[in-house]
Amino acid sequence: MEFHTAFKPLTVQPQEIEDLSFQIITEELGEHPFTPEQFPVVQRVIHASADFELGRSLLFHPDAIQAGIRAIRSGKLVVADVQMIQAGISKNRIEKFGGEVKVYISDPDVMQEAKRLNTTRAIISIRKAIKEAEGGIFAIGNAPTALLELIRLVKEGEAKPGLIVGMPVGFVSAAESKEELAKLDVPFITNIGRKGGSPVTVAAVNAISIMAERM
Repeated sequence: MEFHTAFKPLTVQPQEIEDLSFQIITEELGEHPFTPEQFPVVQRVIHASADFELGRSLLFHPDAIQAGIRAIRSGKLVVADVQMIQAGISKNRIEKFGGEVKVYISDPDVMQEAKRLNTTRAIISIRKAIKEAEGGIFAIGNAPTALLELIRLVKEGEAKPGLIVGMPVGFVSAAESKEELAKLDVPFITNIGRKGGSPVTVAAVNAISIMAERM
């Protein structure tokens, strides 16, 4: 079998590729219920996943975008549930305003306490994070247990996040944790169903940081 290699990309310029991708996303998505300030998040989530169903399933608290922008411009911490999210977030834009992206799940004290209590490191990492990150952004894309613990702490008045970006992926408690998040009266971005993950959570935070930088 002979394979032909005559195909050439429309462009090799990174910004042109991104612009063309967003144009395609806008055209293929068609009519949608999102506001102009929410739509850049939707675009970047679809761009990161190539999943229009996931993009359409996004849910936003009415204050989510402005709350996220305020948190970034105020230099608040961004807390990631796993290192993959920490690695993916564009730190320059966060650090420009005095913020930092932190992850606690591999801290020795977190691992020790999780072992002592026979629970997940994700849960203990959230308990540690809320002591340092009041008013910050919590970006949870991997661990439903982390999101459920954060929700519990918010309900009990122990956690006061500026914004929760909660889009964990999976088959056990992922969809349920996001349903509970959508009931909270705190700023959130989430989605319906099992889909989600680190790349789309990163995309949402990066979209907000771009808006914060451009203000």
